[in-house]
Amino acid sequence: MAEEDDEFRSLTDPESDPDSIPMFFDRNRHICYLEMMLELIPSPYQSQEINRLTLAYFAISGLDILRALDRVDKEGVINWVLSLQAHPRDEAELSNGQFYGFHGSRSSQFQSNENGDAIPNGSHLASTYCALSILKTLGYDFSLLDSTSILKSMKNLQQPDGSFMPIHSGAETDLRFVYCAAAISSMLENWSGIDKEKAKEYIINCQSYDGGFGLTPGSESHGGATYCAVASLKLMGLIEDDILSKSVSSCFINVPMLLDWSLQRQATDGGFQGRPNKATDTCYAFWVGGVLKILGAHKFINYGGLRKFLFACQSQYGGFGKIPEQLPDLYHAYYGFCAFSLLGEADLSSFCVELGITNGACTRL
Repeated sequence: MAEEDDEFRSLTDPESDPDSIPMFFDRNRHICYLEMMLELIPSPYQSQEINRLTLAYFAISGLDILRALDRVDKEGVINWVLSLQAHPRDEAELSNGQFYGFHGSRSSQFQSNENGDAIPNGSHLASTYCALSILKTLGYDFSLLDSTSILKSMKNLQQPDGSFMPIHSGAETDLRFVYCAAAISSMLENWSGIDKEKAKEYIINCQSYDGGFGLTPGSESHGGATYCAVASLKLMGLIEDDILSKSVSSCFINVPMLLDWSLQRQATDGGFQGRPNKATDTCYAFWVGGVLKILGAHKFINYGGLRKFLFACQSQYGGFGKIPEQLPDLYHAYYGFCAFSLLGEADLSSFCVELGITNGACTRL
């Protein structure tokens, strides 16, 4: 009993010795955390209401990683996700420049313009990626989905330089949305909505002098952008499995520099940083660790150091914070679970790095 009390105290006492942080993955507590977040999102998330579908993706895919998908009302969630898809009134509307994907929430589905007239569409590439990820995780039959509208209208979002805009007008273009388009095409098993050669050229132009990738050509290398670049290339079939074991001299990206940049992102505390001279952060254990996994270089990670850092970020309430001793949030919790899956933690589902869902979800019907 005394040992249990000491264990609980080390989880809850902020003054406890960092060296005494429990080195175990608290799966049951994490499941409770995600169940709570799925049922009732705390008030600090009010500003993220427009991204409700993304938050649901973190919770549902997280439960799948934790092998607790039985806690989800699958039929209810599927019906809710499907209700958020934008549909054209007729075939001609697929050429009007708008994107007929999924809305991020009900509030983005029913906007009004200055005259008070309803705007029929505000669907977004990132929301569509999250919607399809949820549906795939829950085993929805994609043959029942209006994928034609998604793919035909997605072509309207690709720019002359190969990048993608996430909505039909007035938005930025960068690698995040190239990745969303690639992941959507991969999940739908149809690449008619993307010019892969143009996308490839855009990705190449985003590789920086130091080997990493920036969100746009000429911008600073960043862990998230590098993941989007490498995962997109993998999904498009342009990077071979375990590329480091092959000849990389003829590869269209600089693989040795990319490997060097990625490995240098693991800091002395064991965690990964997104950029040089920045603090380590839970999410980059996946963003950068995932890049190394795709490259076949995951074995070069300091596993022990990374596990220690992640355990320091594990919350007493379940989930993970961005950094040690910070309260958990859904974003960092999810990518903490992803990181532990990549580390081979027991009782977790294996993970498809390039799609951002479990391997089981990739094959589930």
